Amino acid sequence: MRLIVLGAAAGGGFPQWNCNCPNCRRARAGDPRALPRTQSSLALSADGERWVLLNASPDLRQQIASTGALHPARAARHSPIAAVVLTSGDIDHVAGLLTMRESQPFSLYAAERVQAALAANSIFKALGVSVARRTLALDRAEELVDRDGEALGVRITPFAVPGKIALYLEDPGAGADFGTQPGDTIGLEIAQGGERAYYIPACAEFPPALARRLDGARAVFFDGTLWDDEEMVKAGLGQKSGRRMGHMSMAGEGGTIAAFSPLEVGRKIFVHINNTNPVLVADTAERAEAERAGWEIAYDGMEIEL
Repeated sequence: MRLIVLGAAAGGGFPQWNCNCPNCRRARAGDPRALPRTQSSLALSADGERWVLLNASPDLRQQIASTGALHPARAARHSPIAAVVLTSGDIDHVAGLLTMRESQPFSLYAAERVQAALAANSIFKALGVSVARRTLALDRAEELVDRDGEALGVRITPFAVPGKIALYLEDPGAGADFGTQPGDTIGLEIAQGGERAYYIPACAEFPPALARRLDGARAVFFDGTLWDDEEMVKAGLGQKSGRRMGHMSMAGEGGTIAAFSPLEVGRKIFVHINNTNPVLVADTAERAEAERAGWEIAYDGMEIEL
């Protein structure tokens, strides 16, 4: 199984278009220690010919152009992208679907509530009948297929993770969780042979059941949005904490680095990294701390073999 990080940044990318924080200034200045990154997405393939996208970011057109494996090759109109799997209905995970509105056949997988949100928004009708919308059942292994039902050699198991309903679907009258239900945020287990990898670009907490699931994995791509829960508030760039946005933070007693420390995981890779997070810059103390703990900071074009 070949996996390619198409985009490693959180919503807005890095540098973010309207942000003048120190990280973004360094990226715009061309500092090689602050590499630009597009918005979070992963591609995987069992045969190197047919590809599955895990989330479709707003930067998808740029990501395809930068990734030779995703270029058309077999006909005047062709794409090796055979399926897309969504882990939530967040804008930074679904907006790229509109780039794929060219009557190109593929399968679109998502949990029931995310499929319902897409169906309720008429703009996604632009995908047309060439797209087969397939609903994922939580905790049930799924052999992915293309639009015509041909197996792609990729087996996933979707599972609920603590998170939050997409911002544009929040119901302020529904209480502290804004109407969040299981399936609004999912993780994906990717299995081949006896090896397991996981893609979890958003996660708000780390319950014991999740720790047990991830222990022994070959690789985990995990939510790296913020270093500190109050990072954006302290920087004067927002009013919401990481947990309010549905994301764990890397650092601290309740952070991701500490949560993973007792687990046996082959490769631990942070993805969906916000532009304010100091780990994006190679010479920061926070980057050094994360790397000492065995974490890798994903970058666009990063590849691993499973």
